[in-house]
Order: sequence, then structure tokens, then C-alpha cells
Amino acid sequence: MTIIEVELPDDLAMALAQFLKRVGYSDYLSLAIDRQEAYEMVDAGEKVRKALAEKGFAPR
Repeated sequence: MTIIEVELPDDLAMALAQFLKRVGYSDYLSLAIDRQEAYEMVDAGEKVRKALAEKGFAPR
């Protein structure tokens, strides 16, 4: 397990949360080497999105 801590100004945290809300599987797939990597990228993005939401950065 890897723990990542990042300090972001509020505007960048919200921008990242907004990006992770809008990005979809097809976006990841277009950048991945295969479907498995795309699914892993989605999973990682969702974990970051959830962590941002827990800190109050959850755009509607």
C-alpha cells in the first residue's frame, strides 16, 4: 500500500475534483496501453476523488 499526501491550494483541489468528476472510462482508455490499465487508472482516480470529497472538495 502506498500513501500519498499532497498539499494543494483550494482552487487547485477543486479543479482536480472537477476533472475527476468529468473524466470517464473512455478518457482513461484513450491514454492506457490496454483495458486493464484503463480500469486501474479509473480505480486510482476514484480513490483520489473520494479523498478530495472527504476534505470538502466534491463538485456537483
